[in-house]
Amino acid sequence: MQLTNKSTVVLIGGGIMSATLGVLIKEVLPGAAILIFEKLPAVAEESSDAWNNAGTGHSAFCELNYTPEKEDGTVDISKAVKIASQFEISKQLWAYMIQQYNFAAPSSFINHVPHISFVWGNDNAAFLKSRYEALVKNKLFAGMQYTEDVATLTQWIPLVMQQQDADKKFAATKMDIGTDVNFGTLTEALFSHLEKQKDVTLYLNHEVRDLKKLEEGGWKLEVKNLLTDDEIDVLANFVFIGAGGGSLPLLQKSDIEEAEGYGGFPISGQWLRCTNESVIEQHAAKVYGKAAIGAPPMSVPHLDTRIINGKKELLFGPFAGFSTRFLKKGSYFDLPASIEWSNMFPMLAAGWHNLPLTKYLIQQVTQSDEDRLTALKEYCPTAKMEDWQLAIAGQRVQVIKKDEDEIGVLEFGTELVCAADGTLAALLGASPGASTAVTAMLQVMEKCFRENYSSTAWQQQFKTIIPTFGKKWAEYDLLCTEIREWTNDILQLWPVKS
Repeated sequence: MQLTNKSTVVLIGGGIMSATLGVLIKEVLPGAAILIFEKLPAVAEESSDAWNNAGTGHSAFCELNYTPEKEDGTVDISKAVKIASQFEISKQLWAYMIQQYNFAAPSSFINHVPHISFVWGNDNAAFLKSRYEALVKNKLFAGMQYTEDVATLTQWIPLVMQQQDADKKFAATKMDIGTDVNFGTLTEALFSHLEKQKDVTLYLNHEVRDLKKLEEGGWKLEVKNLLTDDEIDVLANFVFIGAGGGSLPLLQKSDIEEAEGYGGFPISGQWLRCTNESVIEQHAAKVYGKAAIGAPPMSVPHLDTRIINGKKELLFGPFAGFSTRFLKKGSYFDLPASIEWSNMFPMLAAGWHNLPLTKYLIQQVTQSDEDRLTALKEYCPTAKMEDWQLAIAGQRVQVIKKDEDEIGVLEFGTELVCAADGTLAALLGASPGASTAVTAMLQVMEKCFRENYSSTAWQQQFKTIIPTFGKKWAEYDLLCTEIREWTNDILQLWPVKS
């Protein structure tokens, strides 16, 4: 569709995706009217909240599931390069927003925390070394260090190495330029900026109950004020559904052809949160290991230093669970209500082809405190249960869709679904999600506003906001270093080590 300064844009959901899309649209079309509907009393209450996600700033520095080992023993780094470059694009938007509008103090939402991959055993060490050798050739991963030396490991991660088995072989990689991101604070700051712009209105405690395509073009939305029970109709030229786990039910109500066959599988999460300040102070890194066989990628174990509301925290997990809710504050009827004739077979097929995942979830749900402590002790051998408490993390809905053979497959990532005429887009799925929000929202604009997107005015503005816009990071080694230095300087992060 063609977006103009007189267009009305509706953003459903008060998370990082809607906030990012709203900011980008206002940068290229200042006159467009934007209406944002969030059913909770505040923005960033679900997956964007700091306690509901890992806050890693997924840059593929430490996440081993982004670098699978091929049958011939080599490591495929293509996904890692893609995700790392997308996170750099997100950092550029945030740096631009600070430079242009001073919209937030950098340390309120992003801080330097080294990213470390940590494994044990000869086979795992060999894999990690192959991964390191493949990644370090790419400028995005310049400065990565590898070691099997216990003394060096003890310096990097003293809490992890305390009382470890001396007979084990350990290996780790370290990226000093890793970050911790509070996506909740970032989302709040972006919405605060948006609300100061002309023709932008944020409606809290408002739920979009239904949406219908109009014959003359555009959409009519049925919205309910949850405080007064009043119902209103809203007309929009373009609708973005960025409601996390709540996106699938609304996408289904749109009745667009492109939504047929999509289903969702909810997976809940839990953390162990450290309550002992002396333990918290002994750790200063994000340490990622290898996921158990059959475990979903989001369940890669990690011992995380977090900076939340200016305070240092320490989390371990996540431990997976199962709930029929699509949102942490959703309904237990979310999953059964999402089953339709068009997605019933893909969902059944996905379940059949993912029996190890089902077994894994059953094991996770039936875990005791002692079981969780045993898992924690692999990364913190001195851990005591009295120093940790169980906390509920966010709810994730993994995408189920038809493949080329019309069989349902479970996707561990994000999926963008757009109406053919470009008047509606929905984002489904989870990790790496928030870290790649800018790239995802640029894809929304490219797919839905093709004429605008390719125009000279929009292209020039995108290049002003994102200096690497339109360029491939792998082909611009010098640019990669220069842009990182620029973003890290504005975001007040650790200097780049080349």
